[in-house]
Amino acid sequence: MRRPLLYLDVDGPLNPYAAKPERRPQGYTTIRATVRPGRPLRVWLHPGHGAALLALPYELCWATTWRGEANRWIAPVVGLPELPYVDFGRGLFAERPDGVHWKTEALVAHAAGRPFAWVDDEQSAADTAYVARHHPAPALLHHVDPRIGLRTEDFEALGRFAAGLTAP
Repeated sequence: MRRPLLYLDVDGPLNPYAAKPERRPQGYTTIRATVRPGRPLRVWLHPGHGAALLALPYELCWATTWRGEANRWIAPVVGLPELPYVDFGRGLFAERPDGVHWKTEALVAHAAGRPFAWVDDEQSAADTAYVARHHPAPALLHHVDPRIGLRTEDFEALGRFAAGLTAP
């Protein structure tokens, strides 16, 4: 059986961008990423997150507006290898009248019936309902507080979900 997918957002889960701007969270390092012309982005990343993510029984995949740039700027700092990413195409930032997040439909399509967990700071009840209606396999939409990023409790929840997929 193939491992379930773990879709990773960057801003919020890995980069707690909503933390107090003058206080970098403990254990995090700061990078300045120039992904677009103009002023570089300040990004806080925890070097231990990669090992914790790789220890989980998932196939990792970026689900972020960073797309392939996450492999250049984020992966080396947190200790991840190059990962595939979901190409949101024309759906990138597209508002939906039903309140479903613009990533949700693309993630369900990308998963193609495989179990998945999605780590993000922007999911809502509308996304959970959409996934329940349109995805035949188990899925976990795991919300991470963008003020604190991924924590031990989040990794434990992801581990429990994956373990439940293989339990008899």
